[in-house]
Amino acid sequence: MVKAYLVNHTHWDREWYFTTQDAQVLSDQLFTQVLDELESHPEANFTLDGQMSIIDEYVEIHPEAKERIHDLVERGQLFIGPWYTQTDANIPAAESLLRNLVIGINDARKYYGRAMMLGYLPDTFGFNANLPMILNQVGIHDFLSWRGTNFKRQAGSVYFKWRALGNSVVFAANFPLVYYTGQIDLASKKNLKDFVKNRLDKGIEFEAKNGNNDEVLIPSGIDQMNIVHNISDTVKKINQYSKNDVQISTYPEFMKRLRSKKLNTYQGELRYPTYSRVHRTIASVRSRNKRKNFKLEQDILRRVEPLMLIAKKSGIQVSNGLLIKLWKQLFDSQPHDTLGGSVTDNVAVDIDHRFKQAFEIADGLENYIKKRIAQRLNLTDKDVIVFNTDPYDFDGYKLITFMSASKKIKFPDKYEATLVKEKYTPTRPNIMQLTPNGFEFKDEPGYYKLYVLIKLRMNGLGYKVIHFEDADQELTSLQELDNNSIANDQLTVVYQDGKFTLRDKNQEYYDVISVYDQANDGDTYDFSPLRKDHEIRLNWNGKLTKKETSTYKELILEGKWLLPYSLDDRLKEDGQKKEVPFKLTVSLTNGEKVLSCRLHINNTVLAHRLRLRMRSRMQTEYAHTQIQGGFRKTKNEPIDDNWNDEFVEKPVNIYIFDRAVGQNDGKNGLYFFGKGEKEYELVDDSIYVTLMATTGQLGKSNLLWRPGRASGDTTSVGHVMTPTPMAEELGNNDFEFGITPFTGEELSEKNIATRLDKWLSPNVSYQIQKYNLFVNRLDNKIWDIEFPDNLPKITDEESYLDLNLLDGIEVSALYPAYTIKDTMVLRLSNMTSETIDLSFLKKKGYIKTNALEEVDRSDYKVGPYDMNTFIRKM
Repeated sequence: MVKAYLVNHTHWDREWYFTTQDAQVLSDQLFTQVLDELESHPEANFTLDGQMSIIDEYVEIHPEAKERIHDLVERGQLFIGPWYTQTDANIPAAESLLRNLVIGINDARKYYGRAMMLGYLPDTFGFNANLPMILNQVGIHDFLSWRGTNFKRQAGSVYFKWRALGNSVVFAANFPLVYYTGQIDLASKKNLKDFVKNRLDKGIEFEAKNGNNDEVLIPSGIDQMNIVHNISDTVKKINQYSKNDVQISTYPEFMKRLRSKKLNTYQGELRYPTYSRVHRTIASVRSRNKRKNFKLEQDILRRVEPLMLIAKKSGIQVSNGLLIKLWKQLFDSQPHDTLGGSVTDNVAVDIDHRFKQAFEIADGLENYIKKRIAQRLNLTDKDVIVFNTDPYDFDGYKLITFMSASKKIKFPDKYEATLVKEKYTPTRPNIMQLTPNGFEFKDEPGYYKLYVLIKLRMNGLGYKVIHFEDADQELTSLQELDNNSIANDQLTVVYQDGKFTLRDKNQEYYDVISVYDQANDGDTYDFSPLRKDHEIRLNWNGKLTKKETSTYKELILEGKWLLPYSLDDRLKEDGQKKEVPFKLTVSLTNGEKVLSCRLHINNTVLAHRLRLRMRSRMQTEYAHTQIQGGFRKTKNEPIDDNWNDEFVEKPVNIYIFDRAVGQNDGKNGLYFFGKGEKEYELVDDSIYVTLMATTGQLGKSNLLWRPGRASGDTTSVGHVMTPTPMAEELGNNDFEFGITPFTGEELSEKNIATRLDKWLSPNVSYQIQKYNLFVNRLDNKIWDIEFPDNLPKITDEESYLDLNLLDGIEVSALYPAYTIKDTMVLRLSNMTSETIDLSFLKKKGYIKTNALEEVDRSDYKVGPYDMNTFIRKM
């Protein structure tokens, strides 16, 4: 007889084919009934899906329930948290995943007493290989999930120890037959004997057999399902029919039991589509949102949060609450369906709006901080303040943006100023201006918005004011030349015969980048090939322009591809075709060993996949991939012709990366640096990175790579097929990426991480000006103020934190502490396979904590592919 621990729960997608507002209507009644049931049945318990956001939304309409929730949580009847939202685990950055936990746990503790300290993700589409490390950062050592496992190929059991890239470990419990294995609905109650025989006992036996387990976990609940009424009586009746011993339990109770058992250990990602679909190609669906997500993460982590610290040191007060609200806006767009893109267009409109709102908060915070500091410094319109938001030295080139009445200006020679882009606004007549004499009308003169590249050296976490003056000659600008190559002191790029060749001092990479197109017969869950169609290479043909100065060079290729308009047109010889315009810009800056690329595509056709091929000409067995908090190797696994006997979707060798992926043969390496591109495949001597996979349907059945039912319930009883024209991503699509070679001793994970970090370093500058008060949206409403006399003195150049970080150490985050006033948090990520000693931080007054800002008394060493958090008074 097997002992089965039954846990009553609900899984709560905030949006899917329904909106967040729809879900709130459901929660209004359902959550109230949960509270009523728990209060009248003290022997019962309920898990509210492990996310705090749905409680926030419920309490907003039921503020009187706050105390009830607190009491039930304290009594151990209601389990909430630890996440703020049920996140996707593959696409968000490590810091997003971690902050989702930190903010969710903090909210649960602050308002309701405690959080369920389990890594609970019942429906996420697979998991990155370093998730146990992230969970450990907040003291979580247990993980519960459904998708992504294969017991024969992994740990041999539904229960195992899951090890991260380094030494972090969690105890893992899997729901192989879904989080509704023991779902007790009204139909089940009416036919309890049949339910036990045909479903419950079969689920118990499956879990017992896979690992020879005498104790198993049975989740009882499903999407938006209510609490089981009078569950204790129902379980008594179940035990009259079951061959097993079924008991009411909780997730924490079962995981505590699991810890006493001898378990096998597995290391690697959880993305096998064995017992359930993981949608291995979802990372390229609705690709615009993936790039928005990446940009917003970067804006928060490398612009807004460090600027908050600079503001504090400059005597500028900004609320931490706005920062937390900003994070929550991001988390609302990171659940698996939402960020994956498997939603209706009605939901997609909401997602777009949330991103819009989040960017407005981020931009507004940055705008406010920069202008207040500029006001404190009494800057003029001939001054540009440039920020270094990293806590270490910067030595290189920054792009600054400012307004000027003329291009006849000059900077000191040491800055090597180069005008790389300009936009002219002509004179406007009869413009109203309020003066001491009343309203006057005059002609407003024309002006330029100038983008200027300057060379500078700056200390960590601070700023420098740069002054320019009027001059007799125009600022040095890009000159158009008749040539097909560009070069700096590190790299050379040649365009010839429709191909790009990249050279460094040791290697040549011929035909280094190209684009491939293929029909997409898939849906918003998966790419799938169209039968009788194949992938084709698109030509790099068009007009080539070269522009350069002594410090910056670029090649611009503009052309058009002729592609079939629809899936039907792909299979017709005379099918309709449309032109797809593109513009590729590749650029080199002096001293940089990254070829920066911008590819603009005006998509005019339907249902297709575009991939960028980076050709290294290395026949390597592995791709080398940077993921959340570390690096891993991925190897193409053989796919049997009868793969459908083992898998519910084709286990294609398409993987997800975070910011970098490449190939190396131990002597040389070539790497792709991305800005929101997330999906890749190793094919022979190349890495194929998916740019976009467009589709017009939420879910389709009988796909070549995913046979059987449609995902998304579109072919279930009572459901309908759902067109998604927004997921076709027609119109303008912009992709930014870098290509960089490594040779000899520079080929190491620490150097890849360092170069990637510098390439992503943001350009943050500001100018007080009156040419256009809407360049920064809040400029016209941030009025001059009288600053108090007791503010700290500041000068035209300040540095508030200058760390000499060791190679391989990346700053994961730098922000104002959540729990301790006037304190900053510094989180460092070890991107290498070696343990690194950070004892020098102790001497500088840093206290080691976990990510929840709780003191950690272990030594100041950070393990392989691990993180350490530190706090220090500002």
